[in-house]
Amino acid sequence: MVFAKTDIGKARETNQDYYYVSKDNSIPKLYILADGMGGYKGGEIASKLAVESAKKYIENNFSSDFREKEEILKLVENAVEYANMVVYEKSKEIKELEGMGTTLEVCLIYNNKAYIGHVGDSRIYRIRKEVIRKLTKDHSYVQQLVEDKKITREEAKIHPKKNMLTKALGCTPYVEPDLRARNFEKGDIFIMCSDGLTNMVEEKRIYELVKQNVNEAADSLINEANLAGGYDNITVIIIN
Repeated sequence: MVFAKTDIGKARETNQDYYYVSKDNSIPKLYILADGMGGYKGGEIASKLAVESAKKYIENNFSSDFREKEEILKLVENAVEYANMVVYEKSKEIKELEGMGTTLEVCLIYNNKAYIGHVGDSRIYRIRKEVIRKLTKDHSYVQQLVEDKKITREEAKIHPKKNMLTKALGCTPYVEPDLRARNFEKGDIFIMCSDGLTNMVEEKRIYELVKQNVNEAADSLINEANLAGGYDNITVIIIN
């Protein structure tokens, strides 16, 4: 089952998040999320273009003959790179869209494995049994400071530059996504979300709300983010 929802939040005039979820009987199952950025309508256009381009590429190039993990990871990588090219070229065509970009999360589930492509600071989590684990690494200035041990994880939460990305889709001619394959076991729950959720709601609280009622968790998480301020658009995809 999949539960997905997006919300404009309390502070923004437009929703620059965009997502796609395939039907339950689709093979492979495909879930894509993007959080756009850029003035004018740049963020809205970048996120929608990225999601639709990645979806189109995977649908046109997926083969049920794929057996090797590397084949499917390559498909995901190529889909992200194709989406990057489409967004980048559009930003060059129209003056007002110059500099637009987006995060992008691609999660393709096939033969009990999740194949992930990731650019930016949207996130994918997995809950297995009683443990929540982040499967992606933020491509952000603050994450780099944490890794360099210049600030703590607690300091990162309130850092004034926590929204500054070190990698985004569509801002440069080429992008190199993070790629990984993880087992998707019976009982696993995957959570894909934009930073409008994770900047407002602690990881521990995300875990609690999902475990309480997975069917209503997308609504509960968005409500919680809005109660905490709702300073950004909020998008959640829960795959069970």
